[in-house]
Amino acid sequence: MTEKTASKYLLNLEKHFASDNPVLLKASKVFQELDQIEYDLGLIEMDETTASKNSWWPIISLFGGNSTAKSRFVNNYLGADNLFSGIQTSNHKFTVLLHNNQSNPATLPGTALDVDHRFPFYQISRRIEQQQAGEGDRINSYLELKTLNSDRLKSKLFIDAPNVSAATPSPVTSLLTKHAIENSDLVLIFTDVFDSTSPLVDELVESIIQHQDSNKFVYLIDRPATMLSSTTNSEIIASWQRKLAGLGLNTGQFVVLPSQEGGLTPQNPADFAAIDQRIANVGYDRTYRVLNSLEKNVREINDVVMPEIKKAIGQWKDRATFSSLIVLGFLATLAIFAEIQTGILELLIDPIIGPAIIVTLIVIMTPLHVLFSKFQAKLILSQLNDRQKELHLMENLAGIFEKNLTFGRIMLPISEPVGWNKKTKLRLTQISNKTKELVQLLNDNFSTYDGQSLTGYSDSSNFK
Repeated sequence: MTEKTASKYLLNLEKHFASDNPVLLKASKVFQELDQIEYDLGLIEMDETTASKNSWWPIISLFGGNSTAKSRFVNNYLGADNLFSGIQTSNHKFTVLLHNNQSNPATLPGTALDVDHRFPFYQISRRIEQQQAGEGDRINSYLELKTLNSDRLKSKLFIDAPNVSAATPSPVTSLLTKHAIENSDLVLIFTDVFDSTSPLVDELVESIIQHQDSNKFVYLIDRPATMLSSTTNSEIIASWQRKLAGLGLNTGQFVVLPSQEGGLTPQNPADFAAIDQRIANVGYDRTYRVLNSLEKNVREINDVVMPEIKKAIGQWKDRATFSSLIVLGFLATLAIFAEIQTGILELLIDPIIGPAIIVTLIVIMTPLHVLFSKFQAKLILSQLNDRQKELHLMENLAGIFEKNLTFGRIMLPISEPVGWNKKTKLRLTQISNKTKELVQLLNDNFSTYDGQSLTGYSDSSNFK
């Protein structure tokens, strides 16, 4: 077994979390163990890592409606000094906001997000192309990256989505909306979204319903200056709770924003105290998401990758065997005609000629069967490549299948993939158990028993 070196991506993660996040530091070690298993199976290359499937940044998405509530909030929250023709996004683009120490902000094309596995839209162009042919090459029409010097952006990413009510409905917009919600640790939804109806609003509601048990949604209510002062925040929140309950949205935190029409002072913590408090916990949400992705990767090997490979191996062997049987059937037909004409089958019982005929038949059929197997394997490899794209898998299904194209496996009725044995399954189980222990370790940051922290128990876990 060749030992896989840690990928540069994992090494950078370990360096980043070495001092401030021991749980994620240990998670990176467990990812390396999973990478070794997938490398041994032929699913990934030497410098690849399953840790790159999900962004390790804390991610916050913002969705708003037709009003300027969201854009005013973003401008005020990130600081008026950072304005450059408006922080708000274009009408049709998802904008990722990233902290930069430089005084001058910059706008980068969507390809910057598509090719960098550290960001949440890594390789999204492939999924866009599958969703709508020809649109994958137009990634810059849907995404952009903006960098600016804002303290509130440090160590996190904001995804500023196009205004839902104004956005042009399209399969790509729907895909990006669902992707942003699924990969975010916190989703800020401005309630003006629900002031109008459109297909995108309906899809947004469906996406929220699918993920509302994740406790990632905060509904921001923009309070106009004209609203009567006698109307309390609790009354405003109760009204919106009733309205959203009618749409099937029954969970989520509600925050009434102070009037933004006159402008706010971002340096004043009281202006956005509730938002700051919620965002302060995004780092923990990110850690739970990363650990969940680690557990999900293990499940994908058991529930998706290996069943696909077993199915492919079964098809391959069936097709190769059927091709060889056709040839044997043809030879048997010729033998029957020869028996009718000359009685040649009597030669099979001859103690010398009979075994010679059988050996000759084996000598002819063995290379033919290998040839048929390799031909059918090429067809299966093409199907696996298509299937990998369809399932959005990082793992190279064709790579593990090619490991089964040895002479012994071609000739013998072996259906289990190479390397898929009790030892490998045990290693995966151990990784799953370590992941559960890391979740417990993270939980212990918030737990006490008889006034004492529980972290001592989790720190004794046998992580290397």
